[in-house]
Parts: sequence; structure tokens; C-alpha cells
Amino acid sequence: MIKGALSDLVVLDLTRVLAGPFCTMLLADMGADVIKIEVPETGDDTRQMGPFVKGESAYYMNLNRNKRGVTLNLKHKRGKDIFAEMVKKADIVVENYRPGTMEKLGFGYEDMKKINPKIIYAAISGFGHTGPYKMRPGYDIIAQAMSGLMSTTGWPGGEPTRTGTAMGDVLAGLSCAIGILAAVNGRNLTGEGQKIDVALVDSAVASLEIINMIYLVEGRVPQRIGNRYESTYPYDSFRASDGSMVIGAANDKLWQSLCSLIGRPEIAEDPKYLRVRDRVAHHDEIKPIIEEWTMGNTVQNCCRLMDEAGIPCAPIMSIDQVTSDPHIAGDRKMFVPVDHPVAGMTTLTGNHIKMSGTPAEIRTPSPVLGEHNSQVYCEFLGLTEAEVEDLRSQGVI
Repeated sequence: MIKGALSDLVVLDLTRVLAGPFCTMLLADMGADVIKIEVPETGDDTRQMGPFVKGESAYYMNLNRNKRGVTLNLKHKRGKDIFAEMVKKADIVVENYRPGTMEKLGFGYEDMKKINPKIIYAAISGFGHTGPYKMRPGYDIIAQAMSGLMSTTGWPGGEPTRTGTAMGDVLAGLSCAIGILAAVNGRNLTGEGQKIDVALVDSAVASLEIINMIYLVEGRVPQRIGNRYESTYPYDSFRASDGSMVIGAANDKLWQSLCSLIGRPEIAEDPKYLRVRDRVAHHDEIKPIIEEWTMGNTVQNCCRLMDEAGIPCAPIMSIDQVTSDPHIAGDRKMFVPVDHPVAGMTTLTGNHIKMSGTPAEIRTPSPVLGEHNSQVYCEFLGLTEAEVEDLRSQGVI
């Protein structure tokens, strides 16, 4: 089997729920030896979150594949000693507790780098480890609300809207993984580790790109504008005879091609619509012109004709359509069957990062709680089976 690109790295994963596990999932998919450390008896919160397959959380299974799972009580003295020994042998520690929690346990970054100066310590929290809001609890919906994302999502006159999935968490997980990989390279250059501090709110703020710049440059507060884009048009959703689709004719050449396709070549030369900024200003006039054509066709026919003309477009697909799509689910392998020891054959979301030499793959299912206690503590730390059993009996693991 081809080793993953990160197969020389050991990651201690103290994270739970979504942002942290998403980050370490990416590292595990790319070959890192991720050891997920959970609280004895209860484990990660998502073990109790649906949907469930034979009592096992699919939420948990998707985010924790390719990881080895152990239990450890970090409040117990022997648990602290064991974790310190693990830090000595690890490359990376990832946690998503509220700031100060790890320091109370005796394992803040300053403590850990005394144990292992090369350790890379990554922390994900709602608001980061600095600033007046740092102690506030943070969840995805908090990040979406306070970043400005919700204020610009939805329809004019409607309520601010949360995106359909936990984008604040996912963006923070992605950002933390990027920071970790940068720190690994930085360690190759300097020989030293460092701390990575990622906030859900910051991650969502960074994602707003043009929304931020509109206010910073123009002083205009962006509002909810439905599915259209602030910076170019037509870049919006349009109704067809049997559903809805999107069109992204984002430059002058595509606009001219679209006008020709819908039988209105003259409007491509209309001064009101000549430049991108003109079309943005007159979007309310352009949309009904395009919809007059799309409403006379099915979504499939609209997309076929636009594809032939080289105009970016797509049907608005439901999840059942996505999971059976020949490109997404087929060639791109974005849904992967995995055999779980309790749940049996399940399908997980595949890794979206495609690598030619060291593919990011789902090799093993998520661990049942404490599944690898003996394997990790015996092989990684050199304990005996009797010592592991003793730790279990004392509630350390």
C-alpha cells in the first residue's frame, strides 16, 4: 500500500464534535498516525449525535475514520503522566477546548514545549486565544452570526440565514490543517515547533472576501441579495420549466455567448449592459430577460445548450442527486463505502484533496470507544497488557 504523504507524523487528537475532528480527519486521510484521545466511558460528544447505524453515530464515523482511538482521563495523575509520555513521542497535538482548559490541566503550549520543544500545538476555539471575547463559548452558528456571514445570506427582506451546513466549523478545520502543515515545514527549517491559534469567527470572516472589501472600500454595508453575486452578473439562480438552475456568465465573452444563445444578441451591445459593473447595476432588468428563455426549457435542456456554448451553468441538485452523480460520486469518488465493526457497511464522504503520488484515502473505519487502548499503550509507550488492564481498572483509561 502506498504510504500517505503524512505517514511520518504522529498526531495526538484531543478534539471533539466538528471543527477539530475535521482537521485531524484530513491529516489522517493523508496518512498521519492520528491517535484520537477520548474521555473514558462517554467519548466524543458526536457519538451521541445522529444519524445512527446500529447504534453507531454516522456523524462520528465520517469525521473519525483512519484514526486510532484510545481513552484517557487527563484529570487523573497517571493519565497526565501517560499523556506527557505521548507528547514526547508526538509531532502534533490538536485540541478544541475553551482557551485556558489545557493550561489548567498542565498541558498548555508553554508546558508542552518543555516536554517536547519540537511539538506543534494547534488550538481551535470560537474566538481564539487572545482578545476580550476569548472566553466566550463558540459554536458554528456563533461564528456565522458574528462574522457577518448570516447577515449577507438569505433573500432581501428576509431573516439572516445560517448556511445549510456548519461552514464556520469546516472553515476552521481546513484553516487549522493548513496551519499545521505550514508549521511542519517551518519546523523543518528551524528545528522548532510552534502554536497555531485558529478561531471559528476569524475563519468565517476570512471567507467573506468581497463582502468585506465592499464595506472597506465603498463604506456600503452589504445586504442579503439572494443567490446573485455582488461583483458580476449574470451570476445567479434562474427558474426553468421544471426547477431551478444557476448560470455564471461572469465575464464579457460569456455574457455575449449567453445573449446569442437566448436569441437576444442585441442586448450584449446595449450600453446599459456592456461592462460587468453595468450588468451588476442593472441585474434586476437582466434576470427576467434570461428567465424568459430558461422558463421555456427544462433544467436539463438549458444546461445541455449552455454546456455546448461553453457557458458555466448547473442544475441545483438535491443530496440524493449528488450522491448518485456519475462525476461526483463516480469518477471523483466523493462517497466511499467503509466496513465498520459495529455498523457494518456504511458510506462516508470521501476526501476532496486528490493527490497523484500519495492519495488521501479512507483506509480504516472510525474506532469504537477505546478500541486501540492496548495497541497504542503497549506499542507506542511500551506498557504491558497487565499495566493497561490496571489503568482500566483505576479509571485512567
